[in-house]
Amino acid sequence: MTNQTWLTEEAAARLRAELEDLEGPRFADIVKKIEAARAEGDLKENGGYHAAREEQGKIVGRIRQLKHMLENAHIGTPPASESGVVGLGMVVKIDMAGDEMTFLLGSREIASGDIDVYSEKSPLGSAILGAKVGDQVNYETPSKKVFVVTILEANPYA
Repeated sequence: MTNQTWLTEEAAARLRAELEDLEGPRFADIVKKIEAARAEGDLKENGGYHAAREEQGKIVGRIRQLKHMLENAHIGTPPASESGVVGLGMVVKIDMAGDEMTFLLGSREIASGDIDVYSEKSPLGSAILGAKVGDQVNYETPSKKVFVVTILEANPYA
């Protein structure tokens, strides 16, 4: 599987707006903070300067992440997957050790509401990917504990 991310049109627009804000006003503000802190003199003991540089690094990192995500995104309808088969962009309901969980399988960037999101690359996501409603699959936690997971529902994310 590639690093392609499936995004709804709404999610892509949200990410583009965030990118525009980061590259424009937010980046300009941080440059001004750095210049102001630099003008204060000694940079070794200038907490404002170091905080501004750290913030700049975070902004640059997020800009790179957003650009990569948008360049490699499949925007629009979820990948072809019949209802009942766990795939990217599906809302999945499972039973694990008597506890029911409902979550979106894919990227947190596509979720527009208050729903848990699991990556298809996570241990749980990779264990259930391709399973059908009614299937039972083994899920091994990072701590090597194994659970039997039953797929209860799998529907396209709306």
